[in-house]
Amino acid sequence: MCEGRRAINFCSNDYLGLAGDEAMRAALMRAADEFGVGAGASQYVCGYGEAHAALEQAVISATGREAAICFANGYMANLAIQSALLVRGDRVFIDRLAHASIYDAAILSRARLHRYTHAETAHLEKLLDQHAGERRMIVTDGVFSMEGDCAPLPRLAEVADRHSALLVVDDAHGFGVLGSRGRGIAEDNQVPGAAIDLYMATFAKACGAYGAFVAGSSALIDQLQQRARTLIYTTAVPPALARAAATGLHKALDESWRREKLRHLISCFQEGARQLTLPVLPSRTPIQAFMLGQDSAALAASEQLFQAGFLIGAIRPPTVPEGTARLRIALSALHTEQQISRLLEELHKVCKRQHL
Repeated sequence: MCEGRRAINFCSNDYLGLAGDEAMRAALMRAADEFGVGAGASQYVCGYGEAHAALEQAVISATGREAAICFANGYMANLAIQSALLVRGDRVFIDRLAHASIYDAAILSRARLHRYTHAETAHLEKLLDQHAGERRMIVTDGVFSMEGDCAPLPRLAEVADRHSALLVVDDAHGFGVLGSRGRGIAEDNQVPGAAIDLYMATFAKACGAYGAFVAGSSALIDQLQQRARTLIYTTAVPPALARAAATGLHKALDESWRREKLRHLISCFQEGARQLTLPVLPSRTPIQAFMLGQDSAALAASEQLFQAGFLIGAIRPPTVPEGTARLRIALSALHTEQQISRLLEELHKVCKRQHL
């Protein structure tokens, strides 16, 4: 229900449909009975327990990395990485369309920030060449949250290796969705996990829970544990949520039918949009950007779709660049082909009304 009306949700990041899953709810309730609600303190005081340790071990197993550490959410994880590993005078190179938390982290780190053209490794290399010999970090989204496209990870890994730069990937929207086993963008591109120095993803999207993790070498994770202020100076994740996140992690990776259905629905949507010549960006991820340009057009389209029974928010600046307002359509394994067809019909009506 939204504003007293029933609407099909096409803007949630619950890509695999796990947020309301019965097993997920049962795991959370059992854990709440066992551990209570709050963690009570920072994990460095008394807030860290067996549920947190088990979650970190599950992440290590899923990512194949030496170590992992969990945070309350992806925003705090991203803030931690740069602020803990970079100092004033270091250089950080960020994709122009990266998530806001990545840019906020750069400001907090006091490193010198360089933006490279979206997904353009040639521009990135040019910038890196200008600062040879300095300490450098490259940061990118794996799947870009407002476009639905993927970072050119194989080329980024090559560039990072050639320039001896740290490579950090925020795969919040790829983990659980991309790859034959749901291991994310590295598996999808057959890039060795070790080519990514730090890999961040969340439990709040494909895993249907809450929280985030950073995985990498023992040395780098140890630095985060010692210096990450968003970990040290905040209350730990409630243990019941950690247990639910571990359940969601296992289900996201093990229940491959969810991923297979989602990929089928993505293909259906993209093919339908092509046939109707809708202004939808190419995407093989659940994120489908319906481009409208002006803020007023996006707001009008969102309202028109809501009246037709679809919940899709209008995305406007500063979240996206000026002149690129859009509807951010998010597909889920819970959707049906019939719902996709109905949505495409309504989007076609939007185009007619707005003369697109």
